[in-house]
Amino acid sequence: MHQHKVRAMADIVINHRVGTARGHGGAYNRYDGIPMSWDERAVTSCSGGLGSRSYGENFHGVPNIDHSQAFVRKDIIGWLKWLRKTIGFQDFRFDFAKGYDPKFVKEYVEESKPVFSVGDYWDNCNYAAPDYRLDYNQDSHRQRIINWIDKTGQVSAAFDFTTKGILQEAVKGQLWRLRDSQGKPPGVLGWWPSRAVTFIENHVTGSTQGYVYILTHPGIPTIFYDHFYDWGNSYHDQIVKLMDIRCRQDIHSRSKIKILEARSNLYAANIDDKVCMKIGDGSWCPSDREWILTTSGNRYAVWHK
Repeated sequence: MHQHKVRAMADIVINHRVGTARGHGGAYNRYDGIPMSWDERAVTSCSGGLGSRSYGENFHGVPNIDHSQAFVRKDIIGWLKWLRKTIGFQDFRFDFAKGYDPKFVKEYVEESKPVFSVGDYWDNCNYAAPDYRLDYNQDSHRQRIINWIDKTGQVSAAFDFTTKGILQEAVKGQLWRLRDSQGKPPGVLGWWPSRAVTFIENHVTGSTQGYVYILTHPGIPTIFYDHFYDWGNSYHDQIVKLMDIRCRQDIHSRSKIKILEARSNLYAANIDDKVCMKIGDGSWCPSDREWILTTSGNRYAVWHK
């Protein structure tokens, strides 16, 4: 990957680890015969070990690692440094970040020094009873993600699950959801775009629409492998065009956005006064003649100057 100028990101799964042998209570909470030969003290007491209680949520059915133990952190830091220096990973994704205190992410990042890191802090959006329809206001949801970023000492970004949750409903004829009460994007990217890693789908979620939105907007957009490589040339080529526009027009994580329309069948925005875009069935185009249509497809169009 380095030969092709691609930065490699390692998936750091340090919240839950199945042991190699049975220990306390008959659970697989011992790690005999491996370089990190931990005993039951490395596992939280609420998941079958002899360590402290979990700080966050348990990953059910799997022993959860107790990061309050100094020997655990020492070994994890050694492993992270090995991934960075010996294997050559430059970036880290911290899996199931809700399971342990974000102060430990701060320590791990500061010690192993990845170029970039992102936390998988997946929290449930807010839904209203009795039909559990997605609330328009998701401020408390994105605030929880921002709180996690803050508690890492701001050394890690986070996946923008707020944008993900809103976008997958908005594209069903509810595009008004894409402008919050202050006129900003309603996800983490509306409050802290330089720390918001936007995405459409990952290995445990669903949704296939929205690349026009995340690839023209601030934040740090990601492409799902399946969409890019396995869904055929048409889908692949459309994504490539959008990525090219982003790069050529220098749209970045801190780009300024002005939302021009946000109603049921139309969303339109101007980004850095370099790119205009629209999604939805509604008819819309920039009023100035200096705007040039760059690409368009099913219910979307993008212009640049």
